[in-house]
Amino acid sequence: MSRASQFVLSVAAAVLVALPLRVAAQDAPSANPKSLNAQLIEFAKKGDDARAARVLEQGAAPNTRNRSGQTALYMFAQKGKLDMVRKLIEKGADVNLETLDKTTPLMAAAEGGHLEVVKVLMENGADVSRKDQIELNAIMYAAGKGRVEVLNYLVEHGGVDVNQRLKHDTTVLMWAAGYGQLGTTKALVEHGADPAAKDDRGMTAADIARKQGLKDVADYLDSLKRD
Repeated sequence: MSRASQFVLSVAAAVLVALPLRVAAQDAPSANPKSLNAQLIEFAKKGDDARAARVLEQGAAPNTRNRSGQTALYMFAQKGKLDMVRKLIEKGADVNLETLDKTTPLMAAAEGGHLEVVKVLMENGADVSRKDQIELNAIMYAAGKGRVEVLNYLVEHGGVDVNQRLKHDTTVLMWAAGYGQLGTTKALVEHGADPAAKDDRGMTAADIARKQGLKDVADYLDSLKRD
């Protein structure tokens, strides 16, 4: 065998030996704190509990945020990942840290209907009165998505006023009715929401539902006037 051939074979062997090491290095989390933080956000976005937990243990900052201001806690709350929500809180995640549009982990969990996550967040100080940039709060998110269990919990355990007025004098009942959510509309009425309340246009929840063509909700609210 010529010297040139021997050289080529030795180089090829070296590459084959090094290849597994390179792959392993790529798979292993970096010890660099900034890199760990980036990995935490990446794994949270994917809903990857195991790898997110691993980089947390290796020193990732629990309040790291992405460009939209979302934390890992926000993303796992949004996905209903209860164990990771608990772990992040144990590691010091701020339950009230807002995104750039001022939404909170509680709003994300409420919108998703993740009752157990909502409970844990509230038990650890989540503020039910926080509003996002368009003045929606957690109960509005629950009402608009028809999350009856979450709505009931927010009222019964969070002291939420079902007749509170938000932007344009909108009530939670109007919000639920406007999205055609009969379940949360009924739940709100049962909790004392006023179906006769009017917004700054002079419209009631029934008027709003009727305008949207939501006959079942409008008929239910109209039936309250006859009772």
